[in-house]
Amino acid sequence: MNIRSLSSSYLVFSALHIVLFTMAIVSAALYGIDLANRSPQNNPKGSRWIFAEVVAGLSAITSVLYLIPDILRSMCVWIWDLVLFILWISLFGVFGKMFIHEPVADHNSSLHRMKAAVWVDLANAILWLVATLATATYWWGHKERRSRFTGRASLY
Repeated sequence: MNIRSLSSSYLVFSALHIVLFTMAIVSAALYGIDLANRSPQNNPKGSRWIFAEVVAGLSAITSVLYLIPDILRSMCVWIWDLVLFILWISLFGVFGKMFIHEPVADHNSSLHRMKAAVWVDLANAILWLVATLATATYWWGHKERRSRFTGRASLY
């Protein structure tokens, strides 16, 4: 398969999903460090961090699957992208409420990391919104169409 034989829309979507994969891995790493270092005494609410890891994992797996040609043509792709956008926005809300207004001590690297993770969550949400709108637009423009008179002929 030659790169010149691929359509430009596939290359753009592939670039977008590579960025989404990278951002999901960054988010998973930021939350994973805190999850690995937590103990039940200092952080009993580990379910929020597990939720963050699940959302990042779903995003990473989805991004890799979307690199397969012709998957983006199915109708449910933009719906799943919308679900991921909602998950990222909820993740931003949960951790944003916890960490955005928290005062930062001079040498508290965990708090700096969590504040960075909140903004990575927002960037992920915005990128998944862009992916949702792009795939919905792509699907609408490339869906299978039938002739108006009989409905039997496929129009492309």
